[in-house]
Amino acid sequence: MKNNAVLLIHCPDQSGIVAEVTRFLHERGGNVIRLDEHVDQQIGRFFMRVEWQLDNFEIEEKEKIKKIFYERIGHKYEMEYEVHFLEDKPRMAVFATRASHCLYEIIYRTQSPSENWNVEIPLVISNRDSLRDNVEPFGIPYHFIKVDKNDKATAEKKQLELLKEHKIDFIVFARYMQIISDDFIAKFPNKIINIHHSFLPAFVGPKPYHSAYERGVKIIGATGHYVTNELDAGPIIIQDIQHISHKDSVKDMIRKGRQVEKIVISEAIRLHLERKILVCNNKTVIFD
Repeated sequence: MKNNAVLLIHCPDQSGIVAEVTRFLHERGGNVIRLDEHVDQQIGRFFMRVEWQLDNFEIEEKEKIKKIFYERIGHKYEMEYEVHFLEDKPRMAVFATRASHCLYEIIYRTQSPSENWNVEIPLVISNRDSLRDNVEPFGIPYHFIKVDKNDKATAEKKQLELLKEHKIDFIVFARYMQIISDDFIAKFPNKIINIHHSFLPAFVGPKPYHSAYERGVKIIGATGHYVTNELDAGPIIIQDIQHISHKDSVKDMIRKGRQVEKIVISEAIRLHLERKILVCNNKTVIFD
């Protein structure tokens, strides 16, 4: 898997795309091992993920693959496309506030050989200092940056400097309870993953489980999504639920909610790492 490449494509739907792409790879020694495609007939758009082995691929330089693909096929079909190389190890920054459950789950999965996540965590950034002793024993630097509600720009400047210094590829908000600026988001388009403690946009605010309890809900859930300028309205990657009954207290709901949040944030990160997500028109196509 590590010496494989992934091509993600979306473009206006038309005949012959699959044949052209697979021929392009085959003629250059690429062995296709996975291919998934989807047509959204309502908007007339074609989506595809193709993964191939690079061992005998005649184009050795990564940038040349992107260039030659565009010249031979990409421009012809008006494609928007990305080429990713699974041997590359992305660098992920994790932002957190007080809640620790998602942060711990991410660290565990990153360091567990059984999870096989090909990713590094060069740093954790928080607007609280309370999680430092729980993060640094794992050998991960912890940066406490206080966020003044009257001067958030100063904190964001420090955060962005750290992200640039550590060459961060994408960010995960592990229950980071701060709203970030449009300028910050623009620097990481579809590269900031957030976990939301409900099915968007229900039960917003700092006490979602209290609100859910008061409404007598029968399910609770969590949503993993990319961050955009519109609060909690970015492309949804994955959602999951937990059943609730009248017997469950607020504490029970918080406990069950945290369990589903951990699962959802982990799955969102996995899908991002395995390059199985295509974003188009604020929606995602997930090839899993």
